[in-house]
Amino acid sequence: MMKQIFSVQNQEVKRLVTLKEKSRNRKKSGQFLIEGLRELSIAIKGNYQIESILFHPEICSQDQIAKIHPEHTQLIEISKDVFQKLAYRESTEGIIAVANCKEHHISNASLNVSTPLILVAEAPEKPGNIGALLRTADAANFDMVIIANPKTDLYNPNIIRSSVGCVFTNNIAMGTTTEIINFLKSNSINIFCAALQASSRYDLQDYTGPSAIVVGTEATGLSQEWRDHSTQNIIIPMLGVIDSMNVSVAAGILMYEAKRQRQFQ
Repeated sequence: MMKQIFSVQNQEVKRLVTLKEKSRNRKKSGQFLIEGLRELSIAIKGNYQIESILFHPEICSQDQIAKIHPEHTQLIEISKDVFQKLAYRESTEGIIAVANCKEHHISNASLNVSTPLILVAEAPEKPGNIGALLRTADAANFDMVIIANPKTDLYNPNIIRSSVGCVFTNNIAMGTTTEIINFLKSNSINIFCAALQASSRYDLQDYTGPSAIVVGTEATGLSQEWRDHSTQNIIIPMLGVIDSMNVSVAAGILMYEAKRQRQFQ
């Protein structure tokens, strides 16, 4: 018989709420929540291990779940109250999955191409910006996204939402700035830092070789350590009144210039 949970006071429901709300609980348990059919489908495509799927039958039918249901994954029917307690989004599809986190440390990173294109973001703070960076890197088909000195865990619900699920299929690594610089240099990858100091226009550089485009926070930019190890600092001309733009927008401009030089291959 299929398991059913109809009370918000159920201990498993309380545990899952902490996975939704607390980064430390996600890290401690090694699990996180996935909300929505599309996101779950992408996570399965990204070879994530799905422990259980909870669904509210008035919104999501078993027939819908059967199309993507991984083998050996427990199905749990839940009430509307339980679903609303666990749901992160206001409008959603009546399905929430419990999945196991993956290991993303830079020491385990691998590159499968000889001339990679990599996006590096140092200390991004806003989950929405991280999700936007991942989504843009996916659109540009970059080979890897690296987050230096991360301020939030990768499985924050807002990162999953704003990345439209591509957090599950991007090749993502994380580590300290020093670890990442060492990784790039050991793989003979040119480092192009978006910085104001000693910079040259971004479209005058050659990104056809192994290249990493490095962006910092909108408030403080990149740390000195990146600038010390930069192959070339690059800048996007500001032609209006303000002197900066959103980090995900800036990264998108830089990434697509690199892809343009490679004939979008």
